Amino acid sequence: MKSKITPLQIGSVTLPNNLILAPMAGVTDLPFRLLCKEQGAGLLCMEMVSAKAILYKNKNTEALLNIDPRENPVSLQLFGSDPDIMAQIAHQIEDRPFDILDINMGCPVPKVVNNGEGSALMKDPLLAGKIIEKVVKAIQKPVTVKIRKGFDEEHINAPYLAHIAEESGAAAVAVHGRTRQQYYSGKADWDIIRQVKESVSIPVIGNGDLLSAEDVIAMEEQTGCDGFMIARGAQGNPWIFHQILHYFKTGEHEKKPSLEEMAQMMLRHARMMIEYKGEYIGMHEIRKHAAWYTTGYPNSARFRGQINEVETYEQLEELLAQIKEAGLH
Repeated sequence: MKSKITPLQIGSVTLPNNLILAPMAGVTDLPFRLLCKEQGAGLLCMEMVSAKAILYKNKNTEALLNIDPRENPVSLQLFGSDPDIMAQIAHQIEDRPFDILDINMGCPVPKVVNNGEGSALMKDPLLAGKIIEKVVKAIQKPVTVKIRKGFDEEHINAPYLAHIAEESGAAAVAVHGRTRQQYYSGKADWDIIRQVKESVSIPVIGNGDLLSAEDVIAMEEQTGCDGFMIARGAQGNPWIFHQILHYFKTGEHEKKPSLEEMAQMMLRHARMMIEYKGEYIGMHEIRKHAAWYTTGYPNSARFRGQINEVETYEQLEELLAQIKEAGLH
């Protein structure tokens, strides 16, 4: 079997493999990234951070910038629309222990887009190019860019934007095969990833609907892309990286984690969240992860109804014990 899982060179950084945890706001915090790293992810992408928030010393932003020495290689993602501020902040934070700086030009959230940031930059390729060029000149670390297929179906310009990114000095580009208009709905268009791959010589990372080893094989065959960025496939499933690596190594599928393994991972995740964020925030934030973890297990809908009432670690432990007793396996 031809292995699609290989080391990947991005500028001066060598990734041990080309399976990448996508940056997801409210999801890829430090505890979750560490779990994905343990399962074999080749690159961890942090939650996006506003350049303006760093500039104005927003007190909530510091926590988003935390990196654990066990994480590397790790990519820090900035968003903003002012080339000078983006370059200034990139320079200001360069001594932090991230390996790659990513510029977000794909976020579809209205409050980001309405500020002319995130995927709004796909409507202004000239400004996008200026931002990339200034950031590249401001720092020594490799700069990458995350884009979408286009802003909407009438303005599909990912290949053009990727070309601008390369000309402006980007070391790689990640492409989500959906428009901003689609958000995360519908099917990702992998053909646009192929078009981007054909239009640039820097590494192209494909993103959208990667849920299994078969999806990785299909995307590689259809697009020729160099790396595979996993987003929703990792939600409640940090094992996905290990499962894909195992398949390429052995040709065999790993079994879905047992109810016991899932419960142990969820409890460990909860302990890490509490240690990192305190019990109140940690337990509130683990709820969405718990809903994802339990998806696909029998009787899990009943569990998801109760999880939103859990306030303490002990309550979570108790609820999981009840569900195991009820024979959810």
